[in-house]
Amino acid sequence: MNPSKRLAFSFRNAFRGIATALRTEPNARIHGAATVAVIATGAWFRCSPGEWAVLAIATGSVWTAELLNTAIEKSMDLLHPDHHPLVKNIKDVAAGAVLIAAIAAVIAAGCIFIPKL
Repeated sequence: MNPSKRLAFSFRNAFRGIATALRTEPNARIHGAATVAVIATGAWFRCSPGEWAVLAIATGSVWTAELLNTAIEKSMDLLHPDHHPLVKNIKDVAAGAVLIAAIAAVIAAGCIFIPKL
């Protein structure tokens, strides 16, 4: 397979993974709605390029954490389908990463949007 086809294949798989998360994970849909809200609010307030950069990094961090959390949870379910305290701890830690990213994103958005009110 030539490099450009390989790259296109990789992108297709990545977008398929995002679509799967949106279709199967309720929290991913919540993050999707929050992302739309952030974009709409940023457009409404006419954010500066620097503000858009902060919002993009914050939103991207939440999405990254959520997708990694989903991959970790699915991997743990596959490797150990029965309840196990270590698997629970692994899933809780991964969920904690999403929570930290989401709190940081809310703080960043608040720092940008609250003064504009």
